Amino acid sequence: MHKHTDKEWIEHAIKLAVDSVARGGGPFGAVIVKDASIIGRGNNQVTLNNDPSAHAEIVAIRDACNRLKDFNLEGCTLYTSCEPCPMCLAAIYWARISRVVYAASGADAAQAGFDDAFIANELCLPHEQKALTIERCQCDNHLQCFKDWNNKTDKKVY
Repeated sequence: MHKHTDKEWIEHAIKLAVDSVARGGGPFGAVIVKDASIIGRGNNQVTLNNDPSAHAEIVAIRDACNRLKDFNLEGCTLYTSCEPCPMCLAAIYWARISRVVYAASGADAAQAGFDDAFIANELCLPHEQKALTIERCQCDNHLQCFKDWNNKTDKKVY
């Protein structure tokens, strides 16, 4: 039985990125592999679907989770044509993906007009220093959803 290498899996992700550009999408592709099989595929669909969250990694995570009928992708490797942006990296952590392998760097993406340095820097700032206005508004029942969650006996913990 042929065992795929990281290079072969990353070439699948790069092909998805190249095909995405040809179909009018962004130049990013990703595959998620578990037990030597691709369980999720994604290409950048931001402009195609008018969805700023439809990055290749997010689309691949959604595909893998739908196929597995599970939100936990522990034991999986995500192969992506480019180093994940801050949003995708956060989603990778939430999905509990065990390993990420990427081809192009964030600097390569920035040279093509996809620079996420501003976002990465903003995330580290306290709210009052961010360019985005972020304000807290507490009301009497602002903790009710958490109380209900903590009291729920049939919850699916994640």
